[in-house]
Amino acid sequence: MRVGIVGAGVLGLAAAKVLQERGHTVALFESRHEVGGQVVTFDAGGGEPLECFYHHIFTNDTVVVRYIEEMGLGPQLEWIEPKNGHFVKGKIWPFVTPMDLLKFGAIPITSRVRLGLAAVWLRRQKDGLTKYEAVTARAWMQRAVGKKAFAAFWGPLLKGKFAGEADTVGMVWLWNKIYLRFASRKGSGAKETLGYLKGSFRGYYTRLAEHITERGGTIALNTAVERVAVEDGKVAGLVVNGELQSFDAVLMTTPNIITKRIAPDLPAAYTAVLDRVRYQWATCLILALDRPLSPVYWLSIGDPLPFVACVEHTNLLPPERYGGNHIVYLSNYVAPGHAVLAMSKDEVLAHYLSGIKAINPAFDQSWVRETWFFKDPGGQPVITTHYSQQIPEMRTGIAGLYLANTTQVYPEDRGQNYSLRLGEQVAALIDGDGPSLKS
Repeated sequence: MRVGIVGAGVLGLAAAKVLQERGHTVALFESRHEVGGQVVTFDAGGGEPLECFYHHIFTNDTVVVRYIEEMGLGPQLEWIEPKNGHFVKGKIWPFVTPMDLLKFGAIPITSRVRLGLAAVWLRRQKDGLTKYEAVTARAWMQRAVGKKAFAAFWGPLLKGKFAGEADTVGMVWLWNKIYLRFASRKGSGAKETLGYLKGSFRGYYTRLAEHITERGGTIALNTAVERVAVEDGKVAGLVVNGELQSFDAVLMTTPNIITKRIAPDLPAAYTAVLDRVRYQWATCLILALDRPLSPVYWLSIGDPLPFVACVEHTNLLPPERYGGNHIVYLSNYVAPGHAVLAMSKDEVLAHYLSGIKAINPAFDQSWVRETWFFKDPGGQPVITTHYSQQIPEMRTGIAGLYLANTTQVYPEDRGQNYSLRLGEQVAALIDGDGPSLKS
């Protein structure tokens, strides 16, 4: 078959690779200037490229590790013990070992014990997908850890991630976060180890793109697909630059809202499923500083600051790899229409200043060498209760037209590992449907 793929993120690239291995011809269309999707990089002012949205992997992210090794970059994958923390009540609290939880003086000792016991319980629940589908994260966690611990830790994190949707988030989402996070550690009480690819993750996905083109595939960059063409209930191809390109099958890897726009012939029942999933925009203000902001790599925010996480990349990797810059991501998730989405990078910095100074009162804008601001409308699907009933099928109801995106990786959350895996799964589905599509 000849298969057209809309989107050259890691999901689309993985699907293309598998389809080629099964004897099909692939053509990818990407609206951005380079491949990579949500793992896309930029020039951070010298040295190595840097992801627009912070990225690392865990030891149990075996799919992405496999791709890195297959692309010949295994020796470039570094495993590092991070310094993590939580900011609440105006203070940075270390969160690396179980002992740090016992020293978490922002809540009473009984609340600390309940917080720890809840985490231990959840890490042992292998059937959380069925056990927690009907309960919200707020209801379960507040009952398990108590109001004080919830207000100091889990409550602000859910609010920061999902804003006004926080109270609707299903416990399966939070259970799986905790379960996978602890599963990545080796042994009881072991410290977390995070993986990062020297030179950025751009290294493996650009090699993957080269692998595809060397085997006859095509990748059209800066090319927005205008419409999926359908004839007699079957996909006919893609309209690109006003011209129809014929395909036996088409895979869309786009967020639901974009999928609906370029595929107006989708059945009403399928469109209704797409509409059930709501998204939070992901935003990152990135600062290049002349000195460190904090001693922590991943700082989750429990106080009411204008961002939900402060990720100081150069507390995981040395600043010398970025021209001596100290790189800080200030991450936020906001609903469509939020005021920050219309701001310039300088306006966002001004808006965030109070939060930055809360973390480090000595901070001065003279420390800032450069700023960047990135945003993505499909950053975070809102995972509600009974979410398994809201997941769109990969087959769209139009013969030969398929969808694969981050709304379908449930119970896992969005990330490189699960996008790559989903790309392989949808490629196998398309291949299996091949005889009927060619008939």
